[in-house]
Amino acid sequence: MNNINDNKLIPASTVLIIRNCASGIEVFMVVRHHQIDFASGALVFPGGKVDNNDYDEKLDNYVSTKNDDKKLLPFKIAAIRESFEEANVLFANNKNEKKNINSKRLLEFKNWREKFNNKNGSMFNFARDENITFSTDNLIPFAHWITPEMMPKRFDTRFYIAIAPDGHEGLHDGTESVDSIWINPKDALNDCYERKRNIIFPTRLNLEKLSQSKSVDEAINNAKKDNIITVTPIIEKDKDGSFLTIPKDAGYGDIREPLNEITTPGAVSYTHLTLPTKRIV
Repeated sequence: MNNINDNKLIPASTVLIIRNCASGIEVFMVVRHHQIDFASGALVFPGGKVDNNDYDEKLDNYVSTKNDDKKLLPFKIAAIRESFEEANVLFANNKNEKKNINSKRLLEFKNWREKFNNKNGSMFNFARDENITFSTDNLIPFAHWITPEMMPKRFDTRFYIAIAPDGHEGLHDGTESVDSIWINPKDALNDCYERKRNIIFPTRLNLEKLSQSKSVDEAINNAKKDNIITVTPIIEKDKDGSFLTIPKDAGYGDIREPLNEITTPGAVSYTHLTLPTKRIV
């Protein structure tokens, strides 16, 4: 039997798609299908694994920023693809234009969304055939999380934040996600603490981080100024019990949460960590 620590990290991306609202700011979230092997039934940000096709070097000619780190560009491509696939939000311009495609043009891409949902789409083919450029400059790094070593499946996940394009209202795909909502981060957190919604540990902490911003502009500016610290949660044990901790300089405050309060019954489940003991007001 292989040691779980030998498991390779799976590259993944997720996106906090945000817009202004009467209560300040809201983020688009989806409810994962209960049969999905990761975070089943949870309220999450759109996202998923980086596909092999996302590494296609020919995509360099179909992105808005030419100076992106080549190692990180596939993460941005995956983030854009997953936003389109899971949320029907597409960060792209008609080639040689600076303005994001409008809602009418988005409707023309329904067949491409179906291809991606059926796992037979290619971002290069999409860009080439539709003569579009992916707006990689719209995606601002927000966080970087790596699944704890004790987990059998581990992800190296890049979180991005981006403003929803005008007219892109968001719509779950009906396969991997079964519901969706635009929600104020504080409302989502309160729903979690009142056990109305299942929100996993990384999602919850990034909602708390987002909730510190009162507007879209503030959230984007904060992300641009932020020094991204990689977060790999670890378990610490002492006479008082076992605690999940993350680096104090990662921007989430001093996190030391008792495992007996934040896990489901049975073995430690990083994908179902919640904390129903406080409220965001």
